Amino acid sequence: MATKERIREMPLEQVMGERFGRYSKYIIQERALPDIRDGLKPVQRRILYAMFQDNNTYDKPFKKAAKAVGNIMGNFHPHGDSSIYGALVHLSQDWKMREPLIEMHGNNGSMDGDGPAAMRYTESRLSKISNMLLQDIDKDTVNMVLNFDDTEYEPTVLPVRFPNLLVNGSTGISAGYATEIPPHNLIEVIDATIYLLKNPDASLDDLMHFVKGPDFPTGAIVLGQKGLREAYETGRGRIQVRAKSSIQEIRGHREEIVITEIPFAVNKALLVKKMDEIRLNREIDGIAEVRDETDRHGLSIVVELKKGADAQNILNYLFKNTELQVSYNFNMVAIDHMTPMQVGLKHILSSYLEHEKDVVIKRTKFDLNKAEERLEIIQGLIHAMDILDKVIKVIRASKNKAEAKKNLSDKFKFTARQAEAIVSLQLYRLTNTDVNALVKEQSELNDKIARFKELLSNKKILEKEIIKELTTVKKEFGNPRRTEISSETAKIQIDEKALVADEQVRVLISRDGYLKRSSLRSWQSSDDEDNGLPSGDDVVFEKTLSTLTNLYLFTDRGNVIYRPVNELVETKWKETGQHLSQEIGLSGDENIISVFDFDQLNQKLNFLMATNDGYIKQLELSNLQPTRTYRSRAITAMKMKKTDSRIVRVDLVKPDSNNEIILFTHKAYAVRYELTEIPASGAKSFGVKSVNLKDDDYVVSYVVINPDYLDLIRIGIITQRGAFKQFKAELVNKVSRAKRGVLVLRELKTKPHRIAAIISYGQEHNLLITTTSKRHIKLSTKDYPLGDRYSNGSFVLDTTSDGQPVNIKFGEPLSDK
Repeated sequence: MATKERIREMPLEQVMGERFGRYSKYIIQERALPDIRDGLKPVQRRILYAMFQDNNTYDKPFKKAAKAVGNIMGNFHPHGDSSIYGALVHLSQDWKMREPLIEMHGNNGSMDGDGPAAMRYTESRLSKISNMLLQDIDKDTVNMVLNFDDTEYEPTVLPVRFPNLLVNGSTGISAGYATEIPPHNLIEVIDATIYLLKNPDASLDDLMHFVKGPDFPTGAIVLGQKGLREAYETGRGRIQVRAKSSIQEIRGHREEIVITEIPFAVNKALLVKKMDEIRLNREIDGIAEVRDETDRHGLSIVVELKKGADAQNILNYLFKNTELQVSYNFNMVAIDHMTPMQVGLKHILSSYLEHEKDVVIKRTKFDLNKAEERLEIIQGLIHAMDILDKVIKVIRASKNKAEAKKNLSDKFKFTARQAEAIVSLQLYRLTNTDVNALVKEQSELNDKIARFKELLSNKKILEKEIIKELTTVKKEFGNPRRTEISSETAKIQIDEKALVADEQVRVLISRDGYLKRSSLRSWQSSDDEDNGLPSGDDVVFEKTLSTLTNLYLFTDRGNVIYRPVNELVETKWKETGQHLSQEIGLSGDENIISVFDFDQLNQKLNFLMATNDGYIKQLELSNLQPTRTYRSRAITAMKMKKTDSRIVRVDLVKPDSNNEIILFTHKAYAVRYELTEIPASGAKSFGVKSVNLKDDDYVVSYVVINPDYLDLIRIGIITQRGAFKQFKAELVNKVSRAKRGVLVLRELKTKPHRIAAIISYGQEHNLLITTTSKRHIKLSTKDYPLGDRYSNGSFVLDTTSDGQPVNIKFGEPLSDK
């Protein structure tokens, strides 16, 4: 029956909520967050107290760290030796703690992320400044509670003599809360504390006159003031921390970047590795070598540069792309009156002062009580000396110690303590007990008691005592600021081109999306036909360019891909190169149709684009500037009306051009009008109607012509039946945009000719026709007459054996013979 009463049925949600609530409260209050008064987490407080109890202090020899860990785990912190040792080591690491609280002999880790030696190999003791955290703890200055097994008492907070929370900072993650408090300079924090004590209504600006900002143990530079003020006001804010560096000249008229301080909490080994990867991957050109020259004299990372490299620009690139510059986020959360709170600078200092006043008052009361007890005994001894013979007579007449004490109290009005002191006095003391010495001690005790009572009753005296103690700590342990606070902006200006060596390379881009650059030497030593492309792929762009050139790759689905030449994969000319799909996701049937190269991207130029379903647009180059995600995402240049819509051609034109356009449709219609009729529109627009298409008709392509040379321009057409025709461009009358146009082939009732491809030229040329069966048919324009609008030209290939024509382009130049 009793067993049934102990079993309760509860919903799982209620059980989980209750248990997790208790767990969260424990984690927040007892594990991860520091106390606002002493700036310590429970494990850190227990480490310091246990070592203090064990006399493992700065003025005693080092003791094995394993012994300290064992004491802490056995008496106060039953959570595993590794977590205790990790916390102990952290308190000794001078690159994490602004004022280390533990001294260690042996390997206690490194800035490179190396772990410490096992605790059986290392030795530890409290540092001298730790004495300022534990001093007077035996004078009832702080509350003591029973430990986990009720065998020992431990402090709930330490009687710290300086605002340790700000000086050493804190980092922790608990349930629903996290804290990130940076370390500060001891002198600045104490000066601000004293000022706040004297001026309780001090503003944040008044306090920031003393506390300039964080003072990281690793030094470095804090950039900007806005984030600091926000952090000190609200407890949350962001600052930029930059490494301290210099540019020095070395032999051979070269330069090197020397880094002597790095941002707080940055792993030096990983930082050096990342910088060397930038050199190996040739993300920037100009770095010859990266070396870590750190030794016992201090940190030193050397970036040796090549001759002629722009050192400042390379340094700016490293700031932007490595942890030489990082963001530090203030999140100042601490336990205040058993509650986690986000606190600002004034709140932290005010809470510390409240604690410090409480400690001084409790210590003074303890000292006062001790002094009064001693004074009582001294007064009894002095009186006893005056009547020594009577005292001895009474003691000898008593049966035992208890009766002697009673008789002394009854006959001479001694108090219980005085009587105890008299009967406990050893006989030999009677020979050298100097009444004058007792009187002197009595006078000193009276002075002390008067001083203690004055301190307890006078607020000004109390404050003066606190200021005196803070000043003592400042004089003994204060040291100059390490972190520089700079008003310089955190924004980094990088001249990308200055990071790239200017050299000439051969660039190839294929229809299917293969990209590569090769040295001129590799290109010149290869066979003309051996370009490394897979069979069936065609070259869209091949040219010798500078590595500083910018490329725009247009696809037939309205996308454009931006690539600087220096970012193209460098391969031998015989190798395939890199496919776009490795970086950008394009449709499987999407092809590159046009590539343009630019030395500068600030030119006033427009792209002219036309689709097969009868739309056309102009797009300013300024509207197609590369975005932050250009490496992994294509930019939209033109939206498609239908899923099967395709761009047939892209050209580059000047905005004020007086040129004209002639569009040709599959059913042999041609329409000519001025480019000014095509408005410039946004990148994500469809454009405007280019031609009035018949049903089942589509735009094949277009040509851009200069009207000043209209009579010299010829149009070459290849039909789907294999006929070639050339005629003068002036045969197409100029009309307005979006008209049907005129026929440029004679319409046949059976097997009518349809336009497969077009080309324009101003003189005699060799042309190359490509067919569906990948055959190449060469022809010379001088071998064919100029036709009128109604002729169908001459057959130049047999579609049955050669395949249907799909493209026509310029072939080898005509011979001068």
